[in-house]
Amino acid sequence: MSGSAPSPLRIVVAEDEAIIRLDLVEMLREEGYDVVGEAYRGDDAIDVVRATKPDLALFDVKMPGLDGISAARTLAAAGECGVVILTAFSQRELIAEATDAGVLGYLLKPFQKAELVASIEVCAQRQRELIAWRDERESGAELGVLEGHHRAEQPERARRRGSREPRGR
Repeated sequence: MSGSAPSPLRIVVAEDEAIIRLDLVEMLREEGYDVVGEAYRGDDAIDVVRATKPDLALFDVKMPGLDGISAARTLAAAGECGVVILTAFSQRELIAEATDAGVLGYLLKPFQKAELVASIEVCAQRQRELIAWRDERESGAELGVLEGHHRAEQPERARRRGSREPRGR
């Protein structure tokens, strides 16, 4: 064992209410997270995420420019970052919209620090699993293309040689 501690999760916070954003950032830093960016607007949040490449982003729903769910949809579609929605709105339609947008978590305000930490940790793990699954799928697809190309060449080579394909043992 190397004995070195794992790197803290890198997080972007997007919240239009400055006092809530400041409190949230302070709470995250106290818990050992690395807050790598902040945004007031949803459209700016996308830019901050793309510039900082965090592990996870925390988005309010109602923000100027672009709402948090739409911003999350953009990031999820590109596989750029997992998003946890932080909101005071608990309507089922909004939860369904967030789910359809690909968010990894939905936490209702006001929340306790322990609830926030639990949500972040679970969602960060889900994001790591999604990345691993996507990487595995992409490498498997590449392998499948190569194998398919190789199989397609075998009968052609056998035909050119004027022989049948080799029999199994």
